[in-house]
Amino acid sequence: MRKSAYKWFVLMLLPALLLAGCGSSNQGSNPINPSPEQTSSSTPAETNSPNPDPSGETTATPTPDQPDAIQEQINQMSLDEKIGQLVIVGLDGTEMNGFAKKMIQDYKVGGFILFKDNINNAQQTLALLNELKQTNASNDIPLWLSVDQEGGRVSRMSSEFVKIPAAGQVASANSLTYTNGIGKALGTELKALGFNLDFAPVLDINSNPKNPVIGDRSYGSTPDKVTAHGLEALDGITSEGVAAVVKHFPGHGDTSVDSHYDLPLVHKSLEELEKFELIPFKEAIEHDVDAIMVAHLLMMDLDTKHPASISDAVINDLLREKLGYDGVVITDDMTMGGLLNGNKIGDASVTAVNAGADIVLVSHEEKLRIEALDALRQAVHSGQISEERLNESVYRVLSLKQKYKLADTQTPDIDVSAVNEVINNALKARP
Repeated sequence: MRKSAYKWFVLMLLPALLLAGCGSSNQGSNPINPSPEQTSSSTPAETNSPNPDPSGETTATPTPDQPDAIQEQINQMSLDEKIGQLVIVGLDGTEMNGFAKKMIQDYKVGGFILFKDNINNAQQTLALLNELKQTNASNDIPLWLSVDQEGGRVSRMSSEFVKIPAAGQVASANSLTYTNGIGKALGTELKALGFNLDFAPVLDINSNPKNPVIGDRSYGSTPDKVTAHGLEALDGITSEGVAAVVKHFPGHGDTSVDSHYDLPLVHKSLEELEKFELIPFKEAIEHDVDAIMVAHLLMMDLDTKHPASISDAVINDLLREKLGYDGVVITDDMTMGGLLNGNKIGDASVTAVNAGADIVLVSHEEKLRIEALDALRQAVHSGQISEERLNESVYRVLSLKQKYKLADTQTPDIDVSAVNEVINNALKARP
């Protein structure tokens, strides 16, 4: 029987039930009400302590004497179902269409990302996300419904919502409590619409005045300030039940080229990176960050051939091995000029996964989305990507989806005024 909501619910609760029982899920709760503060969670490799989750419940980690529900789920999945979990795609327009259905029904994609062009108003956004979930109900794994919502100039929300300021403006108040409150406001806004994943906060250090893409998206020009405020914003977002992705590893702050259009070259040694750019990311890893986005940067001292987003030296050697990160790694959008100017998207997607990335983000153009997915399918079926490597990423992705209790249940009608009250209260708390 393939009833996705029931099966996913059982899989989420199985380990805890075997230990002695579990509390109830908060999926049906009012999205405006703040959920309890999120605490750090164990990685899939840890087996001796329970994992706190954003709802305040405890998700038990499997021990040698009990079954691993996530692994059992993976064992029952087809190769194509597994491959789908490695991709988040964009969609065109402001309502459900045939291509989006194809992505869900034929390619079993792990999720979608929405941009400003997909969002007209709150009710339309809510309806679109609900329809995506309804269409995915025949699949066993719920969708990531993601967005770039940082505040400031990187805001995808409609004009109905009170504007949330940029990271630099937030951090200028020099109040960690205020920054946390702004993070909570971001999380509240997204949760109320039905989003469950935010590509924020930015952990780049704004150290180059000629940088055309970071600027006030950064919390500051020093590692300490970016780390302190970035982690507060991170905690604020996740406390509302929205997973957060820090970016842009290993650091996009000291560049003078916009990777949306071309590939920036970074001429810094690993020692220099460790003393500056990597500090916020190291601290985020210690903080058990949900996911890390890797940028399209050519790190000349580490890999002169591959952008960081598809580089084994950057992802496997530096991020995984040296920094010890075993969480979800996501590429920056593979349709950006920083990658496509020198790579074919299909080949690059395969290279990214073999380099250690868990999710390939393919935001724009139907042709490119299909190319990336087809290349991954072909690589897995041919053995270019081993099933062991595939399962490793699927385990990480499903673990994070379980942590946030994702379900394709419908999000109730949104009260925009209630969301705006939360945002206004956060803004009023500025010292």
